[in-house]
Amino acid sequence: MHAIQRYAITLVALTCWMAADTAYSITNGESVKLNGLITGRSGDTLTLKTSSGKVTVVLTDDTKVQKPKGLGLRKKQMSTTVLIPGLKISVDGVGDAQNRVVAATINFSGDDLQTAETIQAGLTQTQEAVETNQQDTGANKVQIAANRERINANQEQIAANQQEIQEAARRFDQLSEYDVKGQATAYFRTGSSTISTSDKNSLKKLAHEAVNLTGYIIQVKGFADSSGNPAMNQRLSMDRAQAVIAFLLQDCNVPVRHIIAPGAMGTADPAATNETSQGRAGNRRVEVKILVNRGLAGG
Repeated sequence: MHAIQRYAITLVALTCWMAADTAYSITNGESVKLNGLITGRSGDTLTLKTSSGKVTVVLTDDTKVQKPKGLGLRKKQMSTTVLIPGLKISVDGVGDAQNRVVAATINFSGDDLQTAETIQAGLTQTQEAVETNQQDTGANKVQIAANRERINANQEQIAANQQEIQEAARRFDQLSEYDVKGQATAYFRTGSSTISTSDKNSLKKLAHEAVNLTGYIIQVKGFADSSGNPAMNQRLSMDRAQAVIAFLLQDCNVPVRHIIAPGAMGTADPAATNETSQGRAGNRRVEVKILVNRGLAGG
């Protein structure tokens, strides 16, 4: 009798353990409310990790993506490009015949989006904070003592930020991996976010390659050289990334659902030295990559 009870308890425990990483069961036409973490993007679908298992969420032209505005009583409508791996979301939708959830509305908080974007962008903000302090120290030698205090305070903040990033990074251990199926780089003049004709042609070719792939997403990252102050470089790198996204949407007919939020990298990850004009020209760029979930790619 005791052996049977132990067997039953073990079987229940094993079933619960397996359910933690199995697909969530959904009935066709069932109204569904879910909370979870985005662990993958594949074209029009998201992979959502919930407490009950993994769920595939389908995005449509009617899907509303929103976050709280002001005191949270109102909602601000957002583009589906913000739905990046690592973002915590809540989904209201309906089950379909393929055991997926067709999303009607998706909600998330601004803090969760910032955390996900921080992981995507790395330690760009931290690097720029250090650069700003160095500039302040050099320009105000009379206030060296005061600047040292500020630097020490910022170093403590940087350490705290790094700890937060490391803690948040643990959430990404389960993220799906992607294969790069194509890429292009657009280069820009100093202080400009205008795309050249030759780079437009390269982007059109890349978009044509993308639409022939199943479940593709497009990643866009903007960069700047070291000219100007960090705040300006950060803003300029975002302007360049957004210019490329606008071109892909308007001139290449890439659906917005297939583009993930742009990364404004500032002067991080330079492709060349900033000590020469040629090197700086190589750093004023936007990198565009076609990504396909490794599971779909058969890798």
